Amino acid sequence: MKPLEFFSASRLIIVAGKGGVGKTTVTAVVARAAARHGLRVLAVEVEEHTGLRALLDVGTRPPVSEAATTVSGTVEPLDTGLGPDGTGTLSFATITPGPALLEYLDGHGMHRISKRLSRTGVLDVVSTAAPGIEDILVLGKIKQLERSGRFDLVVVDGPAAGHAIAFLQAAAGLLDAVDVGPIQVQARDVAELLADPARCQVMLVTLAEETPVNEVIETAFALEDRVGVALTPVVVNAVYAHRDLPPSDDPVLEEAAEFRRTRLAAQAERLTRLGAELPLPQLVLPFRFTAAVGPADTDALAEALVAQLADLA
Repeated sequence: MKPLEFFSASRLIIVAGKGGVGKTTVTAVVARAAARHGLRVLAVEVEEHTGLRALLDVGTRPPVSEAATTVSGTVEPLDTGLGPDGTGTLSFATITPGPALLEYLDGHGMHRISKRLSRTGVLDVVSTAAPGIEDILVLGKIKQLERSGRFDLVVVDGPAAGHAIAFLQAAAGLLDAVDVGPIQVQARDVAELLADPARCQVMLVTLAEETPVNEVIETAFALEDRVGVALTPVVVNAVYAHRDLPPSDDPVLEEAAEFRRTRLAAQAERLTRLGAELPLPQLVLPFRFTAAVGPADTDALAEALVAQLADLA
């Protein structure tokens, strides 16, 4: 599969995975790789301060005046002139429930109510009274961006796997609970978005470790059965490269080598089990030997991701 074909298969990719598997890193990698192939890409975080923006920032920001400000956040241009024809762009936004609710009320002629809510802190009461409303407001804003025509691909750093199912089921839950009104329309539109693989797909991220592999398998089947959303190839992050380590006469070196052999054997077994129990292609990202992953690592991992796409059917 050609990279542009892969990144153009859907207008929205929601990245999800167990906490600690590198979900935010993978979001940055996919966004960066797609922009470098000439697409207009928006990377979105749905929780503040995830570190996503730092992974994308290459120090070539346009003037602040080019940013498009909304109540629920700023679509901030980070990089332009990317790809073979210079058509690729990379932007960033944060979408969280509180500001999304205020923007929703403003958009439905309730500006005075939204101002009062923001002053009195009643937003938590609203979300408690209508379970799923926070998720549907965030997904509704994402749907608006997907529909806007401003971006070829929106990549969302979604919630951790435990919340991902509830997050994506919010539309169906509200459709069952609400028969009429703007919330029902919003939920219906989001449900249509999630059900259309040309518009939305979910990318699951895991590590080659026992618990993350178990969880990603369970999450994949739950998303397909209970939400009906299409899945991309699963991304296995931080995989150690295979190396032949000959025996050593030095006991310290031999102990280290044996530890590495054991780890590689366990990693291989988990990758094999993942492939057997979850019938999805795998995209493997190598482990980065660094204290903190940064923009340079994002670019290197983007290259590793793209190199594997030719092997996908």
